[in-house]
Amino acid sequence: MLDFRPLTPEAHTPVVPPRSWDIFCQVIDNFGDVGVCWRTAAELVALGQTVRLWMDDASALQWMAPAPHPAGLTVHAWPTQPGDVPTDIGDVVIEAFGCEIPTPFVQAIAARAAAGQAPVWINLEYLSAEDYVARCHRLPSRLMSGPAAGLTRWFFYPGFTDYTGGLLAEQDLPARQATFDRTAWRTAHGLQAGNCAISLFCYEPPALPQLLAQLQAGACLPDWQPRLLLTPGRATAAVHAAMQAQADYKSIAVHALRACPQPQFDEMLWACDLNLVRGEDSLVRALWAGQPMVWHIYPQQDNAHHAKLNAFLDWLQAPASLRSFHHAWNGMAEPSALPLLTPDLLREWQVCMLAARQRLQAQTGLICQLLQFVAEKS
Repeated sequence: MLDFRPLTPEAHTPVVPPRSWDIFCQVIDNFGDVGVCWRTAAELVALGQTVRLWMDDASALQWMAPAPHPAGLTVHAWPTQPGDVPTDIGDVVIEAFGCEIPTPFVQAIAARAAAGQAPVWINLEYLSAEDYVARCHRLPSRLMSGPAAGLTRWFFYPGFTDYTGGLLAEQDLPARQATFDRTAWRTAHGLQAGNCAISLFCYEPPALPQLLAQLQAGACLPDWQPRLLLTPGRATAAVHAAMQAQADYKSIAVHALRACPQPQFDEMLWACDLNLVRGEDSLVRALWAGQPMVWHIYPQQDNAHHAKLNAFLDWLQAPASLRSFHHAWNGMAEPSALPLLTPDLLREWQVCMLAARQRLQAQTGLICQLLQFVAEKS
């Protein structure tokens, strides 16, 4: 069962004067980058701010956040030419995930600074539980060259402890969860009372065949009726490829989901008994859901993601079974090491997830911290 206690202190966000914000998002992983930036922009607007969201690829918004957009939030193409840059640079400029703002816009920032109205320039970094996050959060970075030489950018790190920038959550999230009809959602998606609903939003996990073999073997047990809910894109393609390679998998109960707006994605996480998620935005949403979850971290060629995943598991205080599942799922252990999913195992994982969420509830959220930081530096 979901725990609908208040999720985050965002409801205590202080009243702040309205400001204009320019947020820049260069898409690497189309869903995660866009998801974080859109949720940030939308929540700032909900709190009385005005936001321009600059993107080099806004195609995912067609289904993730379809128009009409909230009043005060506009989406713009990447400003590569001087004519693309507005005359009224925002009071706050955010570079999301270390993207580089195009030179014409940097020149406009420098011009505003020269006029004595320098914006608060923030580098909003990737989410991590590693130790360096607390050390680097809120540190200044003075630009030494280029048109903005002499100006300062500030590092702002989301995170899982009081020494970081916190996590993103909307003010209305507790109310949305409290009024969510889980039974109705499951019925509408063809789930029966005895089904164990497993959502799959992933890349290509090395241990996916092992998971499918487990689901196939367990499908005939009277108290274990797994049903796999597939998100569109790479997760669906990975499962279809595995099923083509192994005919026995084709009898697994599968429900194909459609691309959906962010609020509906949240509802899927609330309704499922196990969420296999990927990237940054979905990890945070799965944490707020409070259901058992496994994170497929974005893979890096130098395996830097291994340390990042282990740091997260350490913060999570993950039991040995959950840690082993993560390692096999992410290719850090042999696929054959994937623990056997059972109802008892999921109950153990949910205890861990609810305890972790309770720790997060006591922390100040990302949007509140951003507003406080801008007020401090303005």
